[in-house]
Amino acid sequence: MPANCLLYYVTDRTAFPGDEFSCRRGLIEKIGEAARAGVDYIQLREKDLSTRDLELLAKEAVSAIRRERLSSGNSEPSTALLINSRTDVALAVQAGGVHLRSDDVSPEDVRITWTRCGAGSARQNPARGPIVAVSCHTPAEVVEAAASGATFTVFGPVFEKTNAQPVGLNLLREACLANIPVLALGGITLENASSCLAAGAAGIAAISLFQDNGIARVVKQLRG
Repeated sequence: MPANCLLYYVTDRTAFPGDEFSCRRGLIEKIGEAARAGVDYIQLREKDLSTRDLELLAKEAVSAIRRERLSSGNSEPSTALLINSRTDVALAVQAGGVHLRSDDVSPEDVRITWTRCGAGSARQNPARGPIVAVSCHTPAEVVEAAASGATFTVFGPVFEKTNAQPVGLNLLREACLANIPVLALGGITLENASSCLAAGAAGIAAISLFQDNGIARVVKQLRG
């Protein structure tokens, strides 16, 4: 598989064992592990949390990624944290950007807000702007996201998802014709990831693939 395969870890703290404190601690450890292994993006997707709790967890996640950056001696972080659908929280914790639902605000709206209300790193380097990922379920949505200024899209579910019909490899192949990186999501395993990349996907997005395995091993196998 290609060495430049983009990797996107989508979080789910409820999959970790124990009480809420243990779940959060397990998640932060896994985020640090992902940053250490060189995962490109991490989406904090804890949609059930209140704004305050999400912000507190996001701050911990940002700190975990920064610790790994400092320990590796890199001046720039190789892993970006994206906050699910909350530009305000992303700005408050100086995250790398935002992940949008298919029916969310547009990437253009996020960039306007980021410029007007930017804090910390956003003010220091406004030209960099936020990373904006968009969930897409049809090739048409991928084209629209590209036209609206998204950084990349996540397309799926390719193979499986509870209460959702898989889109399959043929639609993934069609979606990847758009002028934007497309990451495959949904039932991705180490065994079927190569078929997604062969269909044109720029990378892989997943929850359990990263949370249920040693991430360094996953990264090594996916990047060959």
